[in-house]
Amino acid sequence: MQQIDFKLNNEIKVHLIKNDKYKTDLLALFLTVPLQRENITKNALIPIVLKRGCNKLKTQNEINEKLEEMYGAVFDAGLDKTGDNLIIKFYLESINDNFLPGDNQNIEKAIELITNIVFEPLIENGSFIKEFVDSEKNNLKVIIESKKDNKDRYALDRCINSIYGDNGYGLSKLGYIEDFESIDEKNLYQEYLKLIKNSKIDFFISGNFDEEKISIKVKSLENNSLLNNREEIFKKNDFREEKKEKTDEIKEIKEKMDVTQGKLVIGLDILPNNLGDYRFIAAMYNTILGDGANSKLFQNVREKAGLAYTAKSNYIIQKNNIFIRCGIEIDNYNKAVDIIKEQLEDIKNGNFSDDDIENGKKYIVSGIKSIYEEQDTEIIFSYGQEISPIPVTPEEYKDRIKKVTKEQIVEFAQNICINTIYFITDKNI
Repeated sequence: MQQIDFKLNNEIKVHLIKNDKYKTDLLALFLTVPLQRENITKNALIPIVLKRGCNKLKTQNEINEKLEEMYGAVFDAGLDKTGDNLIIKFYLESINDNFLPGDNQNIEKAIELITNIVFEPLIENGSFIKEFVDSEKNNLKVIIESKKDNKDRYALDRCINSIYGDNGYGLSKLGYIEDFESIDEKNLYQEYLKLIKNSKIDFFISGNFDEEKISIKVKSLENNSLLNNREEIFKKNDFREEKKEKTDEIKEIKEKMDVTQGKLVIGLDILPNNLGDYRFIAAMYNTILGDGANSKLFQNVREKAGLAYTAKSNYIIQKNNIFIRCGIEIDNYNKAVDIIKEQLEDIKNGNFSDDDIENGKKYIVSGIKSIYEEQDTEIIFSYGQEISPIPVTPEEYKDRIKKVTKEQIVEFAQNICINTIYFITDKNI
């Protein structure tokens, strides 16, 4: 894999990932903006409205026909949040020209199509199309209302919100139904213009292509007047500046819902410490605690005690948090919490083996190696380094993981404290 990065004169950053392993080209356009309560719902609506039609292809049917002409290319859009940023994502995957008859220039057509959809929207009298906006408001409302159907994800989101409130990382990436009444085709288009002017824009192209030819094609974006005079505004979350304060009082929140299985989420804070660039130590701590079948949570909460159907943890590097997530029998709540706390104390006291460390390192290194197995994981890793205050290559990441010691993990564990315990139950307990 070879990656070439360059900036256009309108601050769009292009990332060409040259790789001959795949039969497809994958294009990804990421628009990154700070998570803000006042515009989160509009920003969630924008990508699904853009999918409905653009200046050259005025309906979704016309877009679909174009994709079919490109030998069944696939286009999609979505949302993600990383730290205090919202990422609006557009993907287009098409068959590489080397696997098509004749001179098809499929990749150039793909570049033209994805940039048309994102940067040349269908506009009528200085506004989005009212029919499109009204329809997508209804569709997004259904998605927001269905969030509770996935109780595992809902519990995690509620725990995060209880820690951060309606600010930054605490916000729902999908927005809020109560905002819909004030959103119309005019003010949504104005928000789109702000998004284009102020977002960090990254354009990833992965595949086996002629770099010079693709670079020339991408540089045509410099001629789009909509992209003039841009000023990127986003948050480069620095874990070293995400200061947490130890609290003696743990928040305990129980929400009653119609469930047959309790959903337990415990939010941990990583407190300030003197370990320098501790990301790799934190990753090892999290793996030993709850990431994988060899972890303490899996082995002790799920396997030995039989208290949980699922038991795992996730490290959120940008916010200095680790979230423990368990699906448990509702009556096992107190036992499960007690045993989870025991695992936290065990790591603090160094009660884990050299095998735990070795297994953890192999698990993480295996995950890093898998980055090269899919085009989208290559792009996601590259994007993660783009917004990281201290970027690393996959090889550097593996080397740093291999150097983590037991002493470092134990010292790191002293700086972990419980912030919030959130539980979905069907009864008052």
